[in-house]
Amino acid sequence: ASCPGSDASSVLGKRWKDTAETVIIGGGCVGVSMAYHLAKAGMKDVVLLEKTELTAGSTWHAAGLTTYYHPGINLKKIHYDSIKLYETLEAETGQAVGLHQPGSIRIASTPIRVDEMKYQMTRTHWHVTEQYLIGPEKIQELFPLLNMDKVLAGLYTPGDGHIDPYSLTMALAAGARMYGAQIYNNAPVTILKPTSDGKWDVQTSHGTIRANRIVNTAGFWAREVGKMIGFEHPTIPVHHQYVVTATIPEVKALKKELAVIRDLEASYYLRQERDGLLFGPYEKMEKMVLQDSWVRDGVPPGFGKELFESDLDRIMEHVEKAMEMVPVLKKADIINIVSGPITYTPDLLPMVGPHCGVRNYWTAIGFGYGIIHAGGIGKFLSEWIMNGEPPYDLIECDPNRYGKWTDVPFMCAKARESYGFNNVVGYPKEERFAGRPTCRTSGVYELLKDKGSMGFHAGWEQPHWFYKPGDDIGYKPSFQRTNWFGPVGRECKLVMEKVGVIDLTPFGKFIVKGKDSHKLLDRLFANTMPKVGMTNISHMLTPSGKVYAEVTITQLALGEFLLVTGSGSELHDLRWIETEVAQGGYDVDITNVTEDIGVLGIAGPNSRKVLQKLTNEDMSEAGFKFLHCKSIQLAGKPVRAIRISYTGELGWELYIDQKDMAAVYLAMVEAGKDEGIDNFGTYAMASLRLEKGFRGWGAEMNCDTNPLEAGLDYFIKLNKPADFIGKAALQEIKAKGLKRKLSYIAVNTDDIDPEGNETVWYNGKVVGNTTSGAYSYSSQQSLAFAYLPLELSTLGQKVEVELLGKKYPANIIQEPLIHTEPTRTRLQKKLSTVL
Repeated sequence: ASCPGSDASSVLGKRWKDTAETVIIGGGCVGVSMAYHLAKAGMKDVVLLEKTELTAGSTWHAAGLTTYYHPGINLKKIHYDSIKLYETLEAETGQAVGLHQPGSIRIASTPIRVDEMKYQMTRTHWHVTEQYLIGPEKIQELFPLLNMDKVLAGLYTPGDGHIDPYSLTMALAAGARMYGAQIYNNAPVTILKPTSDGKWDVQTSHGTIRANRIVNTAGFWAREVGKMIGFEHPTIPVHHQYVVTATIPEVKALKKELAVIRDLEASYYLRQERDGLLFGPYEKMEKMVLQDSWVRDGVPPGFGKELFESDLDRIMEHVEKAMEMVPVLKKADIINIVSGPITYTPDLLPMVGPHCGVRNYWTAIGFGYGIIHAGGIGKFLSEWIMNGEPPYDLIECDPNRYGKWTDVPFMCAKARESYGFNNVVGYPKEERFAGRPTCRTSGVYELLKDKGSMGFHAGWEQPHWFYKPGDDIGYKPSFQRTNWFGPVGRECKLVMEKVGVIDLTPFGKFIVKGKDSHKLLDRLFANTMPKVGMTNISHMLTPSGKVYAEVTITQLALGEFLLVTGSGSELHDLRWIETEVAQGGYDVDITNVTEDIGVLGIAGPNSRKVLQKLTNEDMSEAGFKFLHCKSIQLAGKPVRAIRISYTGELGWELYIDQKDMAAVYLAMVEAGKDEGIDNFGTYAMASLRLEKGFRGWGAEMNCDTNPLEAGLDYFIKLNKPADFIGKAALQEIKAKGLKRKLSYIAVNTDDIDPEGNETVWYNGKVVGNTTSGAYSYSSQQSLAFAYLPLELSTLGQKVEVELLGKKYPANIIQEPLIHTEPTRTRLQKKLSTVL
C-alpha cells in the first residue's frame, strides 16, 4: 500500500504508516486541535496530513482574537472550551501560546444596540460565561484612549483577548505528538477512495493510508478535498484586511493592556499589538472582495503562506471612523496591512460533523473565526467520534444543513452578505434576503410570494404571515412586538373559527421500504410503529438517551413508511438513519422525496366541509379518524391525506406531487369561499401549537435534553420488545429520577413576548431557561415553555423571565391552555353520554 519506507522517511523525517483509525486532512489550527483532542482522548493511530507546513493557509496570518461571546446558544460552549484550553496549553505542552486576556467590549452607540445587548444578556445569564452590560465610565477605565462622545454602553466579557495563532498551532501539535498522534508535513492528499466496508484509502505521493474515517479540516482547500469525493462544499475565501501601526506613545505609556474593542456601528475590531494598535474592518457587501476564481479554478497550487495585495481605499471609511473613536490613531504610522484569505460559508457558521451520503467522512471546515473555534470544535468533534453522538446540540453547524440547492451563485451572494453584515444588529426572527429564492420553491410559491412575508427554511421560501389591506407590510425586525403582531392574531382566529391553508412543503420527507424496514425503524425509534394506514409521532434517541429527532411516521402499505421531519433536519436525520442501515446491514431502500412532494396543511372547524366538496372520500369523523392516512382524489388529483395538524385544530396534511400542488390549492380556496377560507403562516402555527402544549424539536427537545424531562413519555415505549437506540440509557435516567422538568408558564409582559433561550430567575438566582415562547391570542397572554429544577416545577410556582433587561413575573400553569380538537371531541362525546 505504500512506497518503500526509506523514500517516505527521507522526505518526511519519520516512518510512514499504512493504516490509521482517523486521518485528518489539513494542518491549520482546527486540524491540529482535532489531532490533539483525539489522541488525548486515547485514540490510537491518529494521523494528520499537511500539504506543506502547519499553519499555511488562513491560520498563520489571522489576527488571533479570542472571545467568549457568541450570539448562538451552544456556540458559546465552543468559545468557552477554546479559551479554557488555551489558558492551560502552555503548562501542558511547554510551548508558549502568547495568550493575552485584557477582556473585550462590544460598543453600543445607538439605543437599538443597547437593546441588542440586553437581548444577548438574557441569552447568556444561564450559561457559564461571564458577561456584563457596562456603562461609559467602566468602558473608559478599560479603554482610556476612547472618544466617549457616542458611547452609550458596552457588552463586557472578561477573559477575552487574543492569542498568537502560530504559537497556538505549534503547542497543539506538540500536545498531539505527546499523546501519540503522527503529523506529516509535505504530504498532500491526491485521491480519496471509499472501500466497500466504509473505510477510506487516502492516497498521497508517499503512499496510501487505509483509514477508518477521514476528517476534512483543509480550510480554504476544503472544497477541493470535498470534490475528491463528489461533494461541492459551499465554502468560499474572502479577502480580510487588518492594519498594524507602529509604536504609539499614548499606548506605550499605559500601565495595563487595553481591552479589545468592537465598534459595531463602524464594523471593526481594534486591539493593542505590542505598543501599537491593530484593527480589522469588515467592509460593506458592495466593497468586500470574494476570491471566487478559487471556487471556479481551484486554489493556485503554490499558495499557502502568501497574502493578497492590500487595498487601503477599500477600508478607508472604516479607518476614518476608527480614528474618530480612537483619536491617537490619527497620528499613528501604519507599518503593515495584512490582506489574506479566510473561509466563509453562506451563513458564516462552520460545517462540523459527519457528512450525509457517504460513510465515515467528517468535516470541520468553513471557519470565518478559526482561532477561537479551533479548541472547542476539536473537543466537540473528538467527543462525537469517540462516543457516537454529539456532546451537545450544534445543529446550526451541521454540514448537512446545505444541499444540492446551495449552488455557487447562492454561496457567493450569501458570503458577500454575511461578510458585509458582520456587525449588523442581530434581531430575533432575523431574515436575510441575498441569494433568494433558491431553486427550492414549492408548487404554490408563485401564487403566494407577493401576498405575505416569507421566511427562509433550508433553501425553501415559506410564508411567515400574510398581508391584508391597511397592514404595515414588509420585514420590520424588532426586539419588541412589531408589524406582524396584529396580522398573526387574525390568522390564529381564522384557524380557530373558520379554516386556514398553510404551505408546509419544506418538511423533510423520506420513503423507507424493503424487507427490514419495520425492523430498522423499530431500532431507530422509541415509539411502536403505526399500523398500515395510520400515523404517529416518534423520536430517534442517541445512545445516551437524548432526542436526536422528532419524526411523523405513516405506514402507507405493508413495510412501506413515510417519514416526515422538520425542514432544518432533513439531511441531519437522513444521515443518522443511513448510518444505522450501514452498521446493522439492513435490507431497505430509502428515498429522499423532499423536493418531489409538496405539502399543504388545512386546519380549522370548517376544514372538513371544504375537503368534502372536492372528494368522494368520506371525510366525516367516523369515516376519517384522527391520525389515519388515506390516498384520495382531491379536485381530480391524487393526494395522500393524513388527519393531523400542528395547530391542534381539526385538520389534514395533504401530500401532493409538486406539479399538482397549485391546482389543489386553488381548488381548496375556491371551494372554501363560503367557509371563510384564507392563508395562514408559520408564526400563527407557532402560537397555536404553544397554546396546545405541543413540544417542538430544536426547542423543547434536542441533543441537550432527554424525552422524559421534555414530557414526551407518551411517545416513548420502554416496554416495547425492540431494543431501540437509547433504551438502556432512558431506563437508567428513569430509575435515577429527573433533576429538571419542562414547565408551561404564563408570562405577564407588556409589548414584548418570550421566544426561547431567555433566563428564568427565582429569588435573585438563575434557575433555568425558556425554550420557546409566543403570544396566545385566545387567552391574551404570553406563554413559554421553560426548563426548571424539579422543586420549582409545581403548578402555581412563581418565577421571573428576563426580557430586554427587565424581569417579568411568570407562573407555572396547567397545560395545555387549550385542548386539541380530538380531545375536545372526545370530551364532548363523554359529556353527551353522561347527560
